[in-house]
Amino acid sequence: MTTGPNPLGEYLRARRELVTPEQMGIPVLGVRRVPGLRREEVAMLAGISSDYYLRLEQGRDRNPSAQVLESIARVLRLDDDNTAYLLGLGADKPRRARRRPRKETVPPSIVTFLATLPLPAFVEGRYLDVLAANPLAGALSPRLVAGANRLRDVFLDPAEKALFPDWDRATEGLVAGFRQSVGTDTDNPRFIELVGELSLASPRFRRLWARHDVAGRLGAPMRFDHPQVGELHLNREKLHITGTDGIMLVVYHPDPGTDDADKLALLGSATLKSATPHDATAPERARRAER
Repeated sequence: MTTGPNPLGEYLRARRELVTPEQMGIPVLGVRRVPGLRREEVAMLAGISSDYYLRLEQGRDRNPSAQVLESIARVLRLDDDNTAYLLGLGADKPRRARRRPRKETVPPSIVTFLATLPLPAFVEGRYLDVLAANPLAGALSPRLVAGANRLRDVFLDPAEKALFPDWDRATEGLVAGFRQSVGTDTDNPRFIELVGELSLASPRFRRLWARHDVAGRLGAPMRFDHPQVGELHLNREKLHITGTDGIMLVVYHPDPGTDDADKLALLGSATLKSATPHDATAPERARRAER
């Protein structure tokens, strides 16, 4: 068996355990010793030999064809995001020397733009670090400030968790988006440190990470339980910032003419009254996120 990390095999095994025999029309007779599908069942349904599928899971064959992976993706009921991720894991990539991680830098024009937006907005890096934020984002959550990390705060900070009545659903999307953002760049020290810390500190993160879910970092309706204005329904948009490697502009906005719009306006007016001049990028906090 090939030694070393085996992300393709780990992904196949995790996703296989999430598909039930009933979903694939396989009769269940007696007690099954494994959750989900057996290896030989996946192989049969995908039209490949059991021995070849076993080699894939064990890491003895790491470069299957796209046709084989697409057949397996169909059996494992993967959506487009997860299928693309699986194909990326199986791609034949040349070995390269480990590069020193590049600092994620927010374009100055985006920092200026943040300050002019009358909506909660912040800039999110590939590892879900908050790279810059405007004052209204901080009014929505005191953790939405430069130097913070969304994964750490949502999983480990009780006050942040309390903001999300749909915390279970929110954490599912957060982890799946993080996995897609990182992709196959899993030897990055920042990634290793963050996943290791969260896996030790949060059983919820550990369970979700083991599922290997993948999803785009997309917009979605969000529900908050805000300590000042109560229940608040906002739309979240995630927009890729051109010229950057996976850095996103995240903006929250209400439906016009709703109570939610009035509540957000109230938060905005209170923020303006208490605001003091500051740099939206908060360099000292940002440097802390890069350690």
